[in-house]
Amino acid sequence: MKKTIVCLGLAWSLAGAGIVMAATEVPASVTIDASNPSAQIPDDYAGLSYETKRELADAEGKHYFSPDNAPLIQMLQTLGIKNLRIGGNTVDSAKVAIPVQADIDSLFGCAKAANTKVIYSFRLNKGDPQGSADQAKYIYDHYAANLICYSIGNEPDIYVHSYNGYLKEWKPIYDAINQVVPAAKYCAPSLTSNAQPWAHQFAADYASSGKIIYITQHEYAGGAGGKIKDPVYGRSLLLSPEWQQIYQTYYDKFVPPLKDSGLPYRLEEANNFYNGGAKDVSDTFASALWGVDYLYWWAAHGSKGINFHNGDEVAAGQQITICRYASFTSVPDGYFAHPLAYGIKLFNLGAHGQMIASSVVPDDSAKDLNLVSYAVLGTDKNLYVTLINKEHGAAARDATVTIKAPVGYAGGQSIALVAPNNDESAKDGMTLGGNPIKHDGTWQEQWTDLPPAATPGQVQVKVPATSILLVRLTGAK
Repeated sequence: MKKTIVCLGLAWSLAGAGIVMAATEVPASVTIDASNPSAQIPDDYAGLSYETKRELADAEGKHYFSPDNAPLIQMLQTLGIKNLRIGGNTVDSAKVAIPVQADIDSLFGCAKAANTKVIYSFRLNKGDPQGSADQAKYIYDHYAANLICYSIGNEPDIYVHSYNGYLKEWKPIYDAINQVVPAAKYCAPSLTSNAQPWAHQFAADYASSGKIIYITQHEYAGGAGGKIKDPVYGRSLLLSPEWQQIYQTYYDKFVPPLKDSGLPYRLEEANNFYNGGAKDVSDTFASALWGVDYLYWWAAHGSKGINFHNGDEVAAGQQITICRYASFTSVPDGYFAHPLAYGIKLFNLGAHGQMIASSVVPDDSAKDLNLVSYAVLGTDKNLYVTLINKEHGAAARDATVTIKAPVGYAGGQSIALVAPNNDESAKDGMTLGGNPIKHDGTWQEQWTDLPPAATPGQVQVKVPATSILLVRLTGAK
């Protein structure tokens, strides 16, 4: 397949979507190489992760995960969540009860209603092999259709101080489950970012078992949220081009040594800053731009998915803290969609297909333009181009864009993710396609037709500062 060149320049305004124009407009070009598409992005790539504590009934016997929780089910469906991981620090906490059958029934009833599947974690720290086996059999016998795999423990490198010590605790539970569920599948070892060598050893030891579907690792690129004392600085970190080098460094240490095992990997717990996130950073519009970039970057590097840790509260070590990096949190009439939820939704609008190489070349007058692009050949035969303008602050610049459509593509639509006044610190008022995600979980999908091309084969768009534009170019059916 020939290389396709996509050039970028100005043509239309998104003022109707509530965007305020930046002071400066900068042209750039993007090249897209469609000759070597990557593997298909899994349908369950963008997932969520929750604490085991969230699975339990509250003091009144009410479950968060319930087949009767219509707003939650609708929110999961709206965001396109197909992978729901239950675990976190509370799965291994002696302060937290082990879920009982009623908790399991409610969780999987909710998953079934939302058409999602579950990674289900069992306690490892002073765990009970027989009790875990009994629960695993119950889950498999009743809910196999909504089960992805089992996981045993969470970040065991925190409380076990060697790989052999980890296996000594892990294997009795694994063996007990296999005795009663011979078809059981697992993801493991669910480590912190500091214990990558354990993941490599585990992959080498268990690849031949045929029972491991993911090697799982956790990643919080920004470190501890509590260390971010200056929100302006923290938001600048989220939008910094240098963060991609943090991902690359992590990738280089984690992924290449897995290749001999042939096992895929998934970041089944991740977010921007750990310990619940950074105040006035993780809960702002900057996190939406960060999240879309993060999802695509790891998809382009072979990840089978990312589960953003979520909830009203999360565990920070043995303590429970407010969840500032949440995708959505509870409100009296349902759930409030935080900026990251909008990023997940935008990603799922444009990420069903195969990624193809895409790179930005700014104009000579703006070599430091903070604009990134990603492209996907959709399963619907359309081409999806995501343009993330991470310019922010007083000196932020709009990017002017001309897309030269590949052969077979003619026009299409676009959809913009914006915040009020292009403000990266905004926590509310953002829209996707001009519409909010409501508390009942609903959202009205509305694309805007691209204007007629002034030059045949070219589509002209604009990406204002601190916004994302997803362009859908229509392909031959």
